[in-house]
Amino acid sequence: MSGGDGDIVQFDNVGLRYGAGREVLSDVSFTLYPGSFYFLTGASGAGKTSLLRLLYLAQRPSRGAIRMFGTDVITLARRRLPAFRRRIGVVFQDFRLVPHLSAYDNVALPLRVSGMRESELERPVTDMLEWVGLADRADARPATLSGGEQQRVAIARAVIARPDMLVADEPTGNVDPEMALKLLRLFEALNRLGTTVVVATHDVHLLKKVPESLIMRLDKGRLSDPTGALRYPPRRPLARLEESEA
Repeated sequence: MSGGDGDIVQFDNVGLRYGAGREVLSDVSFTLYPGSFYFLTGASGAGKTSLLRLLYLAQRPSRGAIRMFGTDVITLARRRLPAFRRRIGVVFQDFRLVPHLSAYDNVALPLRVSGMRESELERPVTDMLEWVGLADRADARPATLSGGEQQRVAIARAVIARPDMLVADEPTGNVDPEMALKLLRLFEALNRLGTTVVVATHDVHLLKKVPESLIMRLDKGRLSDPTGALRYPPRRPLARLEESEA
């Protein structure tokens, strides 16, 4: 697979197996382009979570090639992995918030880990909590937040460092339809700022809520391409819609 300098991610004939078992992903090839919105869909057990783990560098493939941000990540030195991971925001279905920390401190965590001074934290964290509609819940701990509120904190934490790519694993699986739509609108807003977004979901109704999105479908570990997302760069990335329609 040939690639360009503007590609965010390239998979080339990637396969993944755990231990001596059968491959859970087989011959997966695709390119993700900057500023685009992708849905990854498929039945339960199709391999969506495994593919996402490869995307956010929690897993290495059993075979094939993966390039991210112009670099071969399979041969990437372990010491360089943290810097790469900071360019990728991850939203998990089970939130994975730190239970003894407030919403504010959960969102601030990536900035603290990166070494930002405490005096510089307050403005971006407060702004991010306001962006997800939780400015009045900054001091609340996860156990006192609803499922939708916890997911919004998780989204804020994932994007506080302005990642180049956001990966979300079934982010609407534990919330009601109204909240699911609100979360999806947050992803769209982030995408319009230029972040490439990949949302894994089994909810086919969500796919129609973002008409400009591109769909990748997994079936028993193999990827199909109903919208041409894997063959061609998108003609009108979401990140450029407002500019082109102004």
